Amino acid sequence: MLVTGASSGIGAAVCTLLAARGARVVGTGRSSSDLALAPAGALEAAVVRDLTEPGAPGDVVSAAVSALGGLDIVVCCAGAGWSGPFTTMSPAEIDTVVDINLRAPLHIANAAAPYLLNSEAGGQLVLIGSIVGLVGVADEVVYGAAKYGLRGLADGLRSEWARDAATRRMTVTLVSPGVVDTPFFAHRNREYQRSWPKPMPVARVARLTVRSIEQRREDVVVPAWLLLAGRLNGGFPRLYRLLAQIPERTKR
Repeated sequence: MLVTGASSGIGAAVCTLLAARGARVVGTGRSSSDLALAPAGALEAAVVRDLTEPGAPGDVVSAAVSALGGLDIVVCCAGAGWSGPFTTMSPAEIDTVVDINLRAPLHIANAAAPYLLNSEAGGQLVLIGSIVGLVGVADEVVYGAAKYGLRGLADGLRSEWARDAATRRMTVTLVSPGVVDTPFFAHRNREYQRSWPKPMPVARVARLTVRSIEQRREDVVVPAWLLLAGRLNGGFPRLYRLLAQIPERTKR
C-alpha cells in the first residue's frame, strides 16, 4: 500500500492502523524529519517528495512499487487548506491549494492505475476528500472546488472502469470527513474558528478509512450525519443555500 501525506494527521494514523493489520506500507511526505517521527515500524519505506513538483507523483509510485514489488492499494491523504474570502487569494495561493488537493491525486491515480488494475487482490484507490467537497462553504471556495474535483475523479473512474470486466474489480473509495483535529488548521492561513461542529479525533477518521478499505466501500462520510447536508445540497440546492445563510456560531 502507498499512503500520501503519511507524516502527520489522517495519513500517519492510517499508516499505523494498516501496518498493525499486517499491511506493507510505503508512506510519502514532504518532510524527512516528520516522516521519521511517524510511529516506529509503521512504514516499510518512506519517500520524501513534494507531490506538487513536476514528475513527483510518478516517482513516488515507482519508488513504492520498487520497495513492495507491486501495489494493491493507494490512499491519497496529502492536503492543504486556505481560509478567507475568495477575492483575497493570490494566484499563487489558488495554484497551491489546487495542486496539492486535486492535481497531485490525479497524477498519483494516473501513475498507480496500471498496477492497481493488475492487482491480483483487486486494486483500490482511496481518496480523502472533505465535506466541503459535497457542499459549498463560504471562505473555503478553492479548497472546496478541489475537493469537489475528487468527487468527479472518483465517479468518473468508477464509470470508466465498470465498462470492462477486466477492470471491474477495481474499487474507488471517497472518504469525506468533516472537521478533524489534525495539524491541518495550524498549517493554513487561519485557525479553525467555529464553535460547532467540534473537531473530531483523527483516530476516528483513520479507523473508518481503514474499514472502508477492508469492506471495499465506495463512499464514506464522517460523521455520518453530514451525509444529510450533502444529500440536501444535491437534491434541494436552493433550500440548502438558504439554510447555509444562517449566521454561523463562532468562537468568542
